[in-house]
Amino acid sequence: MSKQDNIYANPLGEVAGFKFDQSVVEVFPDMIQRSVPGYTTIVAMIGTLAERYAQAGSRCYDLGSSLCAATLSMRHRIPAADCEIIAVDNSQAMVERARTVLAADSGQIPVQLVCADIQNVAIDNASVVVLNFTLQFIPVQERREILQKICDGLRPGGVLILSEKVAFADAAHQELMIDLHHSFKRANGYSELEVAQKRAAIENVLIPETLDQHRERLKAVGFSSVDVWFQCFNFASLIAIKA
Repeated sequence: MSKQDNIYANPLGEVAGFKFDQSVVEVFPDMIQRSVPGYTTIVAMIGTLAERYAQAGSRCYDLGSSLCAATLSMRHRIPAADCEIIAVDNSQAMVERARTVLAADSGQIPVQLVCADIQNVAIDNASVVVLNFTLQFIPVQERREILQKICDGLRPGGVLILSEKVAFADAAHQELMIDLHHSFKRANGYSELEVAQKRAAIENVLIPETLDQHRERLKAVGFSSVDVWFQCFNFASLIAIKA
C-alpha cells in the first residue's frame, strides 16, 4: 500500500534533482494523485482509447510505465485478440515494485516488463503507444528521434497518447497556470515548503514545452492527426493518429 508523500515536508539544506528512486516509489501513487490534476481521468481514458485503437495481433507500449497504471488500464479494456503490452521504465526500483503490482492483477493480456531507457527500446508492430508524463523527462534534443521511432513502429491507424506538463507562450497565462497548479497541490495537503522544494527539485529535470511545439513535432515525424483530448491547467494529453 502506498505511503503518504512527505519527501519534501522538512527543510532540505540542498534540494537535489528529482529522481525516481526507492523513496519516490514508496509514495508514488499518493504523489501523482496529489500533484497532477486529472491524472485519474487520464489513466482511465487511456484504457478507453486503447479499447478503440488496439489492433488484433499487435503490441501496445507503455513507455515510462512507472507502476503500470496505464498498462493496467489498457489490459482491462482491450478487446482485440492476441495483443501484448510492453511496459518500459528505466528505474529499477519502479520495475521491481511494478512486478508486484502486475502479479496481483487479474488481467489476461500478457505484459512484458522491461527495465531500460525508452531511447533504447525498439517499437515494432504497435497499434497503441503511451507516453504518460514521460517525454517531459527526456532531453529536448532527443525527443524528436523518439517520436519518429514511435511513428515508424506504429501500424497504419495506430495512435500515440502523449500526456505532458505543458508551458504557455503568454507569460501572464504561464504564471496563472503555475499558480493554479500550486493551489491544487495546497488543496491536496502539500505545504508551501513542500511545493517550493518540489519545484526546485524538478526545475531542471522536467522541461515542459508548449502544445504548439508538441503538435508541430508530432506532425513533422509523420502523424496525420494531432490534438488535445484532455487538459487541466498546465497538464494535457494529446492523441496523435498515424494514417
